[in-house]
Amino acid sequence: MYTLLLIRIERPLQCLCFHLVAAPRRADWGYAARFIADKSVSRLDVRRFFVSTFLATTSDASNIAQRTGKTHKIIHDLAKSGSATNQDGTYNPFADYAFTGTVRPVYPLSPTRKVPDHIPRPDYAEDGKPRSEMQRAGQPPRILSPEEQEKMRTVCRLAREVLDIAAASVRPGISTDEIDEIVHNAIIERNAYPSPLNYRNFPKSVCTSVNEVICHGIPDQRRLREGDIVNIDVSLYYEGYHADLNETYPVGEIDEDSKSLIRTTRGALDAAIAMCKPGALFRDIGKVIEPLARAGGCAVVRTYTGHGINDLFHCSPTNIPHYAKNKAVGTMKAGMTFSIEPMLNLGTNWGDVHWPDNWTATTTDGNRSAQFEDTILITENGAEILTKGTRAVL
Repeated sequence: MYTLLLIRIERPLQCLCFHLVAAPRRADWGYAARFIADKSVSRLDVRRFFVSTFLATTSDASNIAQRTGKTHKIIHDLAKSGSATNQDGTYNPFADYAFTGTVRPVYPLSPTRKVPDHIPRPDYAEDGKPRSEMQRAGQPPRILSPEEQEKMRTVCRLAREVLDIAAASVRPGISTDEIDEIVHNAIIERNAYPSPLNYRNFPKSVCTSVNEVICHGIPDQRRLREGDIVNIDVSLYYEGYHADLNETYPVGEIDEDSKSLIRTTRGALDAAIAMCKPGALFRDIGKVIEPLARAGGCAVVRTYTGHGINDLFHCSPTNIPHYAKNKAVGTMKAGMTFSIEPMLNLGTNWGDVHWPDNWTATTTDGNRSAQFEDTILITENGAEILTKGTRAVL
C-alpha cells in the first residue's frame, strides 16, 4: 500500500508532492498528519493547507514508479484548477467565503510601510492598542481652547491636502495599494502620522472601499476598473491632534445609479452639517439625513456612526448616528470637534456583513455604497468645516 500526498498551500499556491510514501499499515489521515509534521509543513507560513491521499494497491512497485510522472502532472493540474492563486502570484485569501458582490481581495498585502523615527506617533502605533481612548471612555465631549482649535484647523488642512492628492490618482488600472502608498508618502512628507496605521492592528495607512464595500476596505493588489466607485478615507495625526475625512470618487465613467448614490450621499452630509450649531441635538443629524437618503433611493447604514475627534482618534461623543429615530444623547456646544460620515447603500437594505479580515464591511445584497465625511468645529454661530474641500466630486 502506498500513499501520494499532495499538500496544497494557498499563500500563494505551492505544490509539494511526496511520491511513494510507504505506509506501514493502511494509509489513513493519521499517518498523513504525522508525515506532514515530519516534513515540517506545519511550520510554513500558510493560512491553511489541504491534504489529499491517493492509494495505490499493487504488488508491482516498479509499475507504480513508472506511473509517478504522469500522476505528478495530474495532481499539479488538480491543484491549479482548485486554487485561488493567479498566474501573477496574487490570490484571494478567503476563497471559500460567500461574497455578496463582485469585489474580491487581491493578496498578498504589501509590507507595512515605515514611518520615519522623528515623526511623533499616537499611543497605539506600536502595539495597536489605543490606551488613551480606553482611559477616557465615558467622559463628556471636550471643549477645545482657541489654541487647540487652531491645531485642529492645521491638521485638518493637511488631511484635506492629502485626500486631494489621493483623489487625483484615481483612474482605471491603479491598485488600491498604490493609492495607500501615495497617501502614506504624502502624510509623512508633512511630518504627520497616518492615523489608521496599526490602529487596532489595521495594516495600512488609508481605507479604500470599492463598490459594495461600505467602509474599512484594506488596500491591496486589486486594480480599479472603469465604472467602479471608490471611497478614500484619510486620517492623520499631527502635533498631537487627529483629522478625519473621506470622499467617494468615480473611476472613469460610471452608471447613473452610482452617480445618484454619490450625489445623494454628499448632499446628505452637507444638509447635516448645515443644521449643526450650539444647542442642536446630536440625534437630529439622523433626522436630517435619512429622509434625503430615502428620497434618493438609498438606505442609511446603522452600524457605523460619526464620532468625536481631537487629540484622540475616536472619542466622545462616540455615537453620532446618521439614521432617524436614534437614541443618541448630547447637545452641541461651541468648541466641540467631531465627524459626520453618512454611509448610504443603494436600495432599501441598510445592513452590513464583514469579510474574514474583520475589517472590510460590505452591503448584504451586493449593492453599491458611498460615504462622505468631514470634521467640523462647532462655533458660536454655527459650524466650521475644518476639512472643507474646494471642488465637487461629480
